[in-house]
Amino acid sequence: MESIYGSKEPMMRAILDRLLQQIEKIRKNLEVQVGMDPVDHVLSRIKNEESMREKCRRKNLPETVESATQRIYDAIGIRVVCSFLNDVYLFRKRIMELPDIRIVEEKDYIRKAKPNGYRSLHMILQVPEGFYVEIQLRTISMDTWAALEHQLKYKKELGGSAALIVEELRRCANELASTDVSMQTIRDMIMEER
Repeated sequence: MESIYGSKEPMMRAILDRLLQQIEKIRKNLEVQVGMDPVDHVLSRIKNEESMREKCRRKNLPETVESATQRIYDAIGIRVVCSFLNDVYLFRKRIMELPDIRIVEEKDYIRKAKPNGYRSLHMILQVPEGFYVEIQLRTISMDTWAALEHQLKYKKELGGSAALIVEELRRCANELASTDVSMQTIRDMIMEER
C-alpha cells in the first residue's frame, strides 16, 4: 500500500525541520532577552500512517494525499512545553511573528478548558508550501495531565464508573491549573525582587 503522504513526505519532514530550527532560534533569543529559556522541551512528529488513515475514516474523508495534507491540519505536529503560563503566551506571540506563516486557526483551551479538564493552546499554521502544521503550547503540568489522562482513558472501554473517572480527571486538571497560577505568581515575585 502506498504511503498516505505519497511523494510529499520528504517535503513535510523538511518543513518540520525548518520550523524546529525557527523554534530553537526563538528559544535562544528569549533566553538572551529574559535571561532564561522559557521552554522545558519540544516534541514533534509526522502523524503515522495508520493514525492518519484512521482520522480520514473518522472524518469520512477518502484516504488520499489531498485529505492527509490539505483537509486534515495536524499531519505535521509540534508540541512546545513551557515552564510557566506566561511563557506559553510569550511563545505564542513569537510564533505569530514568524515570517511567511499564516495563522489559520487558534483554540485556547487554557483560558477555556475542554469539559474533561484538558488545557493547551493549539495553533494551526499554514506554511508557504501550502502545508498545515499544528503547534500545541502548554505548561509542564498541562503536559503531564494530558499524558496521564491519555494513558488512563484513551482506547479503553470505561464501565459504569466512567462519569466518576471523568470528574476526577477534571478535578486533577483544575488542581494542576491552580498550581500553574501559583508557580507563575512565585516566579513573578522572584523576578520583581531582582
